[in-house]
Amino acid sequence: MPIFEVFRQERKGQAFQHAGSLSAADSAFAEVYAREQYGRRGESVSLWLVPRVEIHEVDQFLDELERNYHRVDGYPLKAKLKEARERAAILASGKNG
Repeated sequence: MPIFEVFRQERKGQAFQHAGSLSAADSAFAEVYAREQYGRRGESVSLWLVPRVEIHEVDQFLDELERNYHRVDGYPLKAKLKEARERAAILASGKNG
């Protein structure tokens, strides 16, 4: 049986949070199970159901500026701005020339 991930919203305007997983024959049964498990006592105002096979992991993040947010000095803004200005000047001189 397919596995569905359930996300719930406690109050309007709040972000959805992962509530859990459930197995169901199809999305109609998954909706009934999710309503019963996560909405019956009014603890959720909205639910999202997502088939687990439709969830895709994103694990590669490009860091073009080579930032390091774990260190106070890890984001050298002045150096990056200087590099950007130099690149812009090179591009501008190539277009004008």
